[in-house]
Amino acid sequence: MTSTVAISRDLTPLFAPRRIAVVGASRSPGKLGAVLARSLRRFSAGTGAGAGAVTSVALVNGRDDSMYQSVAAAAADGPVDLVMICVPAAACPGALAEAAAAGARAAVICGGGFAEAGGAGPARQRDLAAIVAATGIRLLGPNTSGFIVPSAALAASFVPGAAAVPAGRIAVVAASGGVNHALAFAIAEAGHGASLAVGLGNAADVTAADVLDYLAEDPATGAVALHIESVTDGRRLADSVRRLTERVPVAALVVGRHDVGDFAASHTGALATSWRTTRAALAQAGAVLTADERELIDAAGALSVTRAKPSSAPGVGVVTAQAGPGLLLLDDLRGRRVSVPEFTARTQDVIAGLLPPLTYQRNPVDTGRPGPQLADVLSAVAADPGVDIVAGYALHEPEATDLAAAVVAGRPAGMPVVFGVGGIDGPGGEVTAARRALLAAGIAVSRDPTGVAAAAGALAADARARYRRSVPGADGRCRESAGPALGPGPFDEDAAKAILERLGIATMPRRACADRAEAHAALAALVRLHDSGGSVAVKLLDATALHKTDIGGVRLGIRTPAELDAALDALEAAGATRFLVEAMAADGVDLVAGARRDPVFGPVVLTGLGGTTAEVLADVAVRLAPLPAAEAAEMPAELAGRALLDGWRGGPVLDTAALGRVLASLGGLLAANPHLAEVEINPLRLTGTGLVALDAVIITREVTDAQPDQ
Repeated sequence: MTSTVAISRDLTPLFAPRRIAVVGASRSPGKLGAVLARSLRRFSAGTGAGAGAVTSVALVNGRDDSMYQSVAAAAADGPVDLVMICVPAAACPGALAEAAAAGARAAVICGGGFAEAGGAGPARQRDLAAIVAATGIRLLGPNTSGFIVPSAALAASFVPGAAAVPAGRIAVVAASGGVNHALAFAIAEAGHGASLAVGLGNAADVTAADVLDYLAEDPATGAVALHIESVTDGRRLADSVRRLTERVPVAALVVGRHDVGDFAASHTGALATSWRTTRAALAQAGAVLTADERELIDAAGALSVTRAKPSSAPGVGVVTAQAGPGLLLLDDLRGRRVSVPEFTARTQDVIAGLLPPLTYQRNPVDTGRPGPQLADVLSAVAADPGVDIVAGYALHEPEATDLAAAVVAGRPAGMPVVFGVGGIDGPGGEVTAARRALLAAGIAVSRDPTGVAAAAGALAADARARYRRSVPGADGRCRESAGPALGPGPFDEDAAKAILERLGIATMPRRACADRAEAHAALAALVRLHDSGGSVAVKLLDATALHKTDIGGVRLGIRTPAELDAALDALEAAGATRFLVEAMAADGVDLVAGARRDPVFGPVVLTGLGGTTAEVLADVAVRLAPLPAAEAAEMPAELAGRALLDGWRGGPVLDTAALGRVLASLGGLLAANPHLAEVEINPLRLTGTGLVALDAVIITREVTDAQPDQ
């Protein structure tokens, strides 16, 4: 067996090297080694310790006498921290091993032909991972277009134009090298710059979590734009985001919205797809979620220049100089569930003294044109006690007012402002100049109302995340009591409901019956006991039957012995040998509440609209578990159908704290019992007297030493 060494978490040799070697450097202009050598020309990190006038980039090619013949030869003239490997895939493992032997502490393999390619590729990638484990060298890639550090003039990339990205405060961490550069270029076009932009490629060694941990200690980074395609170690990624967001905000874009996953064995699994779970985990850790790459740039750009104070419900004051764009902005904010509160009477009185009477003045404020009163209007809006963020938009009309000067003058100290400046640059570039002036003053900028809404929404989401973190005990770890230890199972519905009762979750009166005689006795007893109109549900009782309705294993509304005999005949035809007779619950709204062991993130909890509605609409909220009941109680607010839980048309009203306790209990149960794969209540009915579990499934899994608990 190959021996291993401790892998250093420090990525300084990768992103801040003293000296770089290009293995496979070439004189042929079109070859990767030649392109990378040209890209690195501007890099100069100074001379290595004791190295004299050694150049910062060493070119290595054993077949060219004008270059170093090996990395070891280059290292003899001064330490080499980073090796860029530009050779065919089959030769990369040998080149990586040579680099490690020569003392290099980091390497980048840009070329493909590894796990993404099939054939011999996966074996080659395993060889790379084995070399990393045996030597401790850190590897970026393979199959990446590299990275850029503009402040060091370091463009370790073969993509044209990468060296032109200016230095700034936004770090890009992207799964794809192509997306990395696309985002870096978009950041530059938006008037920002990058502190680091890295594409992970196949991530045989260096992962997103590694880079985020590095950025947590980087003073040059003010915000992170995170692009995720797949996750292998979900808990570590979430922990890295949580640590990073204590200092630096993170905006995240997760790819895979339409991947429903391969979890068809259960409702909970089918609903908790990798995309949905990854987004939930990142948001729970403090990241701001975005829907696409444009929104990612708006969010990261705003967060890099300003942040709102922590708040459970930050309010946005909207000021627009044209009604139509203002309506777009307001509509988008409300679609993001951002609070746009009506101003106080005092604020409205101040604004009324500044604007003509026909303008709208309650929030949003429509000034009609960007006139000289704009600064005072902004000041009045920012001073309203319900406003934590100001969002504005105006077309560039220099003859009416100096937009940049008015916005800067109208912003009180400490108030975050997002302002959109619309227009097309003339020969003097006045629109671009106005946007740059706002950015220089610490005001977030966008080009259109949608971008302003995305930026303001990001500031609000960040403020809510920071507020949650400020609540005592909200450190990402649940201190509430774990669930009870359970036996090995299997658990039929009766046993599962008995466990729910131990957790304090209500169920309906029921009896497990071994034969028809016991079923008739149960019917008589439950009709006398229960006041639901004298009806019961009769179910097939078998731990292997996960979806009894699908096989005809449930009969409802049974009242008489004759109806019971007919129901039992049907259940026996479906394979039943044991029965569960249960009093029926009152009508209400059905929810699903579940906990499952995600293969990437470990225990997660989920809730949403129940029954078949859950499968059709996938209207669910997800969290990593275990979690406090107070945090779980926030989950229903994310549901599109949440109005159904708030007394819709005289219906029952959900006690969110009670649901939070149910979800926290399910998560704690899974966390306390490694042999459980899933616990699900579907439906969990909301009635006039509270929540009651109408069906329950507990699924076990095999646990071995090679399969640690997740």
